[in-house]
Amino acid sequence: MAQGPWYFCLKHRTVEDRGGCAERHRLGPFDTREEAADALQTVADRNEQADAADRAWERDGER
Repeated sequence: MAQGPWYFCLKHRTVEDRGGCAERHRLGPFDTREEAADALQTVADRNEQADAADRAWERDGER
């Protein structure tokens, strides 16, 4: 069985090991298959956190 690191392939929407698709098509590396499988949710969560921080910064800067 393959071992990590693990990647999420954006082209095939699957979890891959290091021998998978080209770097430009994937997210990672991740320590576990589970983390790689959750990559899109992780990206969405981080984007929301960054957007919230931007909104707070903009709001605080208007004072």
